[in-house]
Amino acid sequence: MSVNSPEPDATGQVTEEYIDPKYSQPFVDVNELRDDPMPHRYVHGGFEGSDARFSLYFPSDDSYGGRFFHNTYPMALTSDVGPFPIAFDVATGDLGFTFASGAYYVQTNLGGADRAPPADPAIGAYRVNAAAAKYSREVAAELYGDHRPFGYLFGGSGGSYQVMGAAENTVGVWDGFLPFVLGTPNSIPSVFTVRMHALRVLRCRDKFPGIMDAIDPGGSGDPYVGLDDEERAALEEATLLGYPLRGWWNHKTLTSGYFSNVADRVPIMDPTYVTDFWSKPGYLGGDPTSSIHAARCAFDTAVGAVIESFPMQMELASVPDWDIANAHLVITSGAAAGNSLPVAWVKGATVGFAYSTNPALLHNVAAGDRIRIDNSWPLALETYQHHQVPTPDMYGWNQYRNAHGEPIYPQRGVLVGTEATVNTVGSMPDGRITAKMLAIEALMDVDALPWQADWYRSTVKHALGPRFEDQFALWFIDHAQHDDPATTDARAHSVSYAGALQQGLRDLSTWVERGVKPPDTVYEVIDTQVHVPAAAAHRGGIQPVVELKVHGGVRAEVGVGEPVSFDATVEVPPNAGDVIAAEWDFEGVGTYPVVEQLGSPRPKVVLSATHVYTQPGTYFAVLRGTSQRQGDTRTPYGRVQNLARVRVIVR
Repeated sequence: MSVNSPEPDATGQVTEEYIDPKYSQPFVDVNELRDDPMPHRYVHGGFEGSDARFSLYFPSDDSYGGRFFHNTYPMALTSDVGPFPIAFDVATGDLGFTFASGAYYVQTNLGGADRAPPADPAIGAYRVNAAAAKYSREVAAELYGDHRPFGYLFGGSGGSYQVMGAAENTVGVWDGFLPFVLGTPNSIPSVFTVRMHALRVLRCRDKFPGIMDAIDPGGSGDPYVGLDDEERAALEEATLLGYPLRGWWNHKTLTSGYFSNVADRVPIMDPTYVTDFWSKPGYLGGDPTSSIHAARCAFDTAVGAVIESFPMQMELASVPDWDIANAHLVITSGAAAGNSLPVAWVKGATVGFAYSTNPALLHNVAAGDRIRIDNSWPLALETYQHHQVPTPDMYGWNQYRNAHGEPIYPQRGVLVGTEATVNTVGSMPDGRITAKMLAIEALMDVDALPWQADWYRSTVKHALGPRFEDQFALWFIDHAQHDDPATTDARAHSVSYAGALQQGLRDLSTWVERGVKPPDTVYEVIDTQVHVPAAAAHRGGIQPVVELKVHGGVRAEVGVGEPVSFDATVEVPPNAGDVIAAEWDFEGVGTYPVVEQLGSPRPKVVLSATHVYTQPGTYFAVLRGTSQRQGDTRTPYGRVQNLARVRVIVR
């Protein structure tokens, strides 16, 4: 193929030699040495005649190892300068990690305005990223001498779809791929709506404390005790769709999560759904005996002020005494009359909207316009997953089939998740990856449900056949969520997966460049829940396993002032490194004030401790362990965490 070929290869895949006609003329408008946050060369530019922009960050010669890391997501960085500032995903650390790994860093804006519908969805999925990755090699050759850098593309959540798209639709552009916290092509909006339904039903009679008491260490293990039929069905439905039971730990403050980012898609793609839901048999709202009718509310008010921001906000003249998050503002007067805006967040009488909300519509709203706050849409969407049953291989939805494999509920004429996925991936994922891939999934993720990584693994295995084992690896990270824990309460229940992601990028490059495959996590899926072995030697993967006992078990009852003894082990799977840190949080508040002095790093440490509780109450003591592949206690990179909890009842 000519290096000036204007078309992808015969399979439709973008090759390393392919010159994208839309992104064929790169330009550079910033090329300078910078000292912040550390010395590097910053190169910023784009492609003539397009809105696509890129940022490249190059280390010094003595730090460069012949590779680059490329994140799919553009991030706003207020401390940066230049016409298109781009930052790093917080989960991967900073330039220090990239440079310490012998890599330079690549990011793009995914095409900017070029992505606007009805543009080719491949633009944002992989075309701009591919053009920037290939051009970065030219710049690297100018800086470091003639060579071909190895390239590794990674991305999480929505970015994982972009990684899938690039892995299946490009050849030779990148040498390895790392998607993390993956979804399926049918995730949107079901993974959020099933949560919304369970939250509403189980909060009515305050059932979550009992559910968590059952599943927390030392509990009965049966979260369904004391639930009525509706409550049991709601919890069971979410669990069978893959929602991890431990993910309800923050039920008091838990919201619909990222639902606001997709809340406007269903009304646009399936506008008659809300009417059908509230009136037809087969829909929950069509059942006059359902409790959902009592939750339906509407409230008439007016726009007090429009607040110019991005996205815009509104100050309402008045608000009702019920929660209006996710409700729709139905505009009943003014230039935008007849339109509906889903609410993303509420603070007092101020409401905000998702970034995806049509800005032209928002600009047509003015102070004084009459509106109706109506929760008919979010309530109807709570069970939208019933009416979005995909192919049987996406087995989380098979609970909505009868014994003959047919859908139990009426099905809509559109699969919203499928269309949303194509617009993000550039095509329907089929598993035909063209280079090595290491995927990372979090076992307490309530936004990208853990079993979805198993779905993609199975899809790749089916597509590659005998080549699968040499092309794909999967790590499950226990006690990790979709986002890194940002509060002390979250840190008492979960760990960061940043270190595993960092080590994953390094292990992926080692696999590609030296042929050493990272060990998979061993797991099984039972009723759509992912289970991993208890022992590190059996579990594999990269994460240490922490075992903690109090008075020899997972539950102890003691008196105030009585010494409480704890015993623990922290062990790393074979060839995954050494334990480098262990921290105690006897009160279970997420602060970890007691740090063990471990001495030299080693694959397994055995610990014991004593603590005295001075106040009665129920405590969940925590031990957090950290490992590192090289056993390096000084580096901030590649530190992989896990934890264990036990219950202490102080009388």
